[in-house]
Amino acid sequence: MEKEIKENKEIKNNNKFEAEVKEASDKIVELKNEVHKKIVWQDFLIESLVIAILSEGHVLLEWVPWLAKTLTVDTLSKALELWFNRIQFTPDLLPSDLIWTEIYNQKTWEFDIKKGPIFNNFILADEINRAPSKVQSALLEAMAEGHITIAKNTFELEKPFIVLATQNPVEQVWTYKLPEAWLDRFMLKVDVDYPTKQEEKEVYKKITSDEKVKINKIFTKKDIFKLQKLVKDIYVSENIYDYVSDIIDASRNPKDYDLSWIEKYIDFWISPRWWISLINAAKANALIENRTFIIPEDIKKMAKMALAHRLVLSYEAVAMDITSSQIIDNILQNVKVK
Repeated sequence: MEKEIKENKEIKNNNKFEAEVKEASDKIVELKNEVHKKIVWQDFLIESLVIAILSEGHVLLEWVPWLAKTLTVDTLSKALELWFNRIQFTPDLLPSDLIWTEIYNQKTWEFDIKKGPIFNNFILADEINRAPSKVQSALLEAMAEGHITIAKNTFELEKPFIVLATQNPVEQVWTYKLPEAWLDRFMLKVDVDYPTKQEEKEVYKKITSDEKVKINKIFTKKDIFKLQKLVKDIYVSENIYDYVSDIIDASRNPKDYDLSWIEKYIDFWISPRWWISLINAAKANALIENRTFIIPEDIKKMAKMALAHRLVLSYEAVAMDITSSQIIDNILQNVKVK
């Protein structure tokens, strides 16, 4: 009798969870549609940003300017009721410009601390590779620790705290490439693509019209925290864990997976803690697709965004024009689900 009661409770709880996931998935579709009222294309970018928010990660966006990266982030923040701040990174930027500034108070004859623009929910670090390393490190410390220390005081950053950094890979003058170790702070790296011919025509129509688009609030902060909790409860089977472990192992021991040719192209392998990003991103993708569990397709879909920027390639790979994405593609082709 006790066993039957326990099984009934488990079924009810499972049904409740499935209903919650279904409701969340439908609401996320509504969120995407709301953003698309202003953004014509960028489906992949919008979904990637939603995945990062659900799994509490940061995103590095890469490609040339004028691809609506800033506008997409701004529009999404309005639909999520989050405080948004865009910081233009320049070679003369100082850490204090980002984190805090001391202002002399003539009434008290003391210096008052004024918090910097980093104290927001959504931070767009525009062209992060234009700022020197001391500024980059100030931002990345906040991303890793979730708080800022000013003098003797520690200030917790309000959650959710998401950093979306853009970098322009084309220009080399007055730029400072992010070190490989710092790239680890970013859960996903998204390459933003050009619109299609038809999409670009729609962009021109929107820009040249007088129509004002109002973005409605779809989620509140409380809703976001609830979604993040749902993502953590997405089921991951033992086979999926084995599959991810094999993908990581294949980057270190390619000979065991008939991939001996890639060994000379990798200088540093993916470490154990990095695959957590892949699992978390796959969980968020499962929620978006209205599933309470991860399937191998979730892993394959998120693998390049979560892992490619974490592979350190050899000089030979650079000379042969072999990219980390190509290596990940080959690993995914050779590693099978057990």
